[in-house]
Amino acid sequence: MRRLRLGISVGMAGVVLAASACSVLGEDGEPPSVVADDLAAALSEHSLGDVPLTEEADRSAFVELVAPLDEVPVEVEVASVEEVEAGDDRPGSATATLAWRWAVTTDVPWEYQTTVTLAPDGSGWRVDWAPDALAPDLADGDTLGLRTLAPQRGDITDADGAVLVTERPVLRYGLDKTKVEGAQVARSARRIARVLDVDPASYVERAEAMGPEAFVEAIVLREDDALDVLPAFKDVPGALAVRDTLPLAPTREFAAALLGRVGPATAEVVEESEGRVVAGDEVGLSGLQARYDEQLRGTAGTAVVARDADDRLRSLFEVAPTDGADLATTLDPVLQQKAEDALATLGDGAPAAALVAIRPSDGAVLASANGAGAAGADLASTGQYAPGSTFKVVTALALLRSGLRVDDVVSCPATTVVDGRSFKNYDDYPASALGDITFTQAIAQSCNTALIDNVDRLADGDLAAAAQALGLGTDHDLGFPVYFGQVPPPATETGAAADMIGQGTVLASPFAMATVAASVAAGRAVLPVLLSEHEVEQVPPRVPLTGAEAGTLRGLMRAVVTTGSGRFLQDVPGEVGAKTGTAEHGEPDASANLPTHAWMIATRGDLAVAVFVATGVSGSQTAGPVLEEFLR
Repeated sequence: MRRLRLGISVGMAGVVLAASACSVLGEDGEPPSVVADDLAAALSEHSLGDVPLTEEADRSAFVELVAPLDEVPVEVEVASVEEVEAGDDRPGSATATLAWRWAVTTDVPWEYQTTVTLAPDGSGWRVDWAPDALAPDLADGDTLGLRTLAPQRGDITDADGAVLVTERPVLRYGLDKTKVEGAQVARSARRIARVLDVDPASYVERAEAMGPEAFVEAIVLREDDALDVLPAFKDVPGALAVRDTLPLAPTREFAAALLGRVGPATAEVVEESEGRVVAGDEVGLSGLQARYDEQLRGTAGTAVVARDADDRLRSLFEVAPTDGADLATTLDPVLQQKAEDALATLGDGAPAAALVAIRPSDGAVLASANGAGAAGADLASTGQYAPGSTFKVVTALALLRSGLRVDDVVSCPATTVVDGRSFKNYDDYPASALGDITFTQAIAQSCNTALIDNVDRLADGDLAAAAQALGLGTDHDLGFPVYFGQVPPPATETGAAADMIGQGTVLASPFAMATVAASVAAGRAVLPVLLSEHEVEQVPPRVPLTGAEAGTLRGLMRAVVTTGSGRFLQDVPGEVGAKTGTAEHGEPDASANLPTHAWMIATRGDLAVAVFVATGVSGSQTAGPVLEEFLR
């Protein structure tokens, strides 16, 4: 959107100065250069000061003409003064050449020269001011304006340069106050608010407060969404829909929390910008659009324009804008849309949910989606939740390092007690997998008690080291907010037991758990990458993952699909490895069971996925169908 400030048209006809007016030159016959110097000094202050004029009306006319440039510093100097002596048929005169330098931008000044005639007045000189003494070719009836030339905002692209976010058509719906007046303003505003589902009280208040020629915007909608409200909207007196464009992704849901949105700068953004952003500027307000706003927005240009009496506009000086630069991501638009579609299968009113997909071979983030229940928050990257049994992949690595082998027999009782606290398996744990089972089956069936009963095999820090080897618990600045999770030292024996099954003080985001799955597939701690131009130095794990360890973990995750809690994925094409997870959360309530988070992570070829649903029955029953939909 371009902003234009125009002055008021000023005719230059005036009244002749009374002969009794004083000359600043005194009576000693000072040369015309003196009044020229005084004029230059006054012009540098955006006025004609007290310089004597041939027509006094020019003084106020000049002030109105130059008003739109009041905030632009200017330096005016006298380049030369040429005096013409009086002849038989002409009076004497002088011509002053003025050198102007306006600091319209910090880098490129507006520089030019003009001339002004000085007329003798007894022993002194008066300035015969005219509009073209202010700027070349300026004429009577012209007005000046200072226009901001908006740059083209950079796009957000995928790894191949295909556009994800670009300018797309929208309709700005609102009230045109030039079409209504009096009590009709409030009546129309209230009807518009109801049609567009915005707060009526707030919108009516804004409509009444704004000026009589204002367009009071209510909402901005994509063209496809706009069609649904158009019939009821157009019947409201003063209702107006203005066509425009905004940087938008292919759909409203497409990586919305990650990519962010663009809109008018808030008062907070304007204040924090230290002059780089002014009210009315379109800026990034969230997500990548906000973090990389300076790069994407580019630099605005500036033009000094003149409008003549016939309303024709011309440019006197112009500094072109510098368009914003594109921001490249690793997102795969096909997989991102599949992730959005998979989360949508949870239905209307579903709890918060997220899906993250990473390519293990190079760490590329291929999809990062949040369901409607996330209410705009980027839970996929920054959510902090107990990962439940998906964390058993980490626990398995720690126990393998302690000497436990996949074929070793472990005990899986229905319950176990640690320091007075009873732990049990999930509600629909198969009775056939209780008792003495192999460590592989303990992971495949997700036996809580078997892992908890082996907590004494681990020394302080072993669990955290295993997590670090799989990319969990070590923060990295990836160029956007990410929560990599935590595995702090347990404070109690029961805390250490809960940590073994991904509860206690262990926390992770869906992004972190997708990183764990990717690290298993890659055979090393994967450092995820979303922005290829953002350099990140990886903090090496204290005890790196070995190829043999990764191979064993892949086998355990494959067993989850072939014989364990992820058997429903057996007919999904490709060799799928997975781990289900259910994590209780909240405060214990004697009258009801604790609510549970539902998780599932998986690998297939060069793809690693994590699915999270904030409230669900179990990982296999709630998160599992979303994962299956995505993989298929």
